[in-house]
Amino acid sequence: MNQVVEKKEIRNISVEELKKILLAEGEPAFRAKQISEWLWMKSARTFDEMSNLSKGLREKLKERFTINAVSIHQSQYSSDKTIKNTFRLADGNIIEGVLIPAPDRMTACVSSQVGCSLTCKFCATGYMERKRNLEPGEIYDQVVLIDRQSRENYGMPLSNIVYMGMGEPLLNYANVLKSIEYITSEGGLNMAAKRITVSTAGIAKMIRKLGDDKVKFNLALSLHAANDLKRNEIMPINEQNSLKALAEALKYYFIKTRNPVTYEYIIFDDFNDGIQDAMELAKFCKHLPCKVNIIEYNPISFASFQNAEEDKTEAFAAYLRKQGIITNVRRSRGKDIDAACGQLAIKEKD
Repeated sequence: MNQVVEKKEIRNISVEELKKILLAEGEPAFRAKQISEWLWMKSARTFDEMSNLSKGLREKLKERFTINAVSIHQSQYSSDKTIKNTFRLADGNIIEGVLIPAPDRMTACVSSQVGCSLTCKFCATGYMERKRNLEPGEIYDQVVLIDRQSRENYGMPLSNIVYMGMGEPLLNYANVLKSIEYITSEGGLNMAAKRITVSTAGIAKMIRKLGDDKVKFNLALSLHAANDLKRNEIMPINEQNSLKALAEALKYYFIKTRNPVTYEYIIFDDFNDGIQDAMELAKFCKHLPCKVNIIEYNPISFASFQNAEEDKTEAFAAYLRKQGIITNVRRSRGKDIDAACGQLAIKEKD
């Protein structure tokens, strides 16, 4: 049993580290690159798939390492063609990810943590315990599995990835960035960074770090109120990351990356749907180039919030557009299978 416990996930080891291990075993250094290609370009799930390695080397790898591959546990199909997946991790934990099809794009919504620690009042995941961060390979596997699902069901590969599933990506910073590196690199899936969006509830110091790291992917901020009192009420994280602190961090991020930011704004009935709220949001938008996605709310059993009335939503969007702010109203997808924004929480289906 001890030997099993001591095995390392090979995808958590750099090519350079692997090279040293292989040389010590009397294997040529170039094998490390071959193994890396199997793992990240060809998405190998077992060592036996690595057909250009000798059987002896494959056995050595099996003795020393594991590939903690993620598998699809259940899939649910929405009437609007959205597919929600529960994924089983090698340690038995469960996470969720969603395929959102559209005529011009196929988007994967992936998780970055098992559960979440942020306790946002309107989000089902926020009512779950955060058990652990996902490893780079576990995030990568979600993308590979959803891409396969997209090709099989709709005849199209994935075009976009959003880190908007379970968890707060910036609280799993290193693993999220490493997963994006493998998804975007030529030695990995070779997807364009501009087709990836990382969504955060707003952690000012980590937004600054994104700027320092000059990331090329897109950043979205789950804002939902441009008023500290209201935001504190629904997003406790705002108490340590005020709107002023976020605005300064976002300005710093923009100066470093020149990437505009997307503000996600779930619109709640009689809470943040008035013209005064729109005025506050417009003022917040003046800090840097941005766009606003107004998102229809998807009620959950844990909370009493309701979606705003259609006419108020349209008036809100119209006000922002008059201020010259690019504004989209996003309709929910996958509501009938609890796959829509804010609804991801583990529910077993018979």
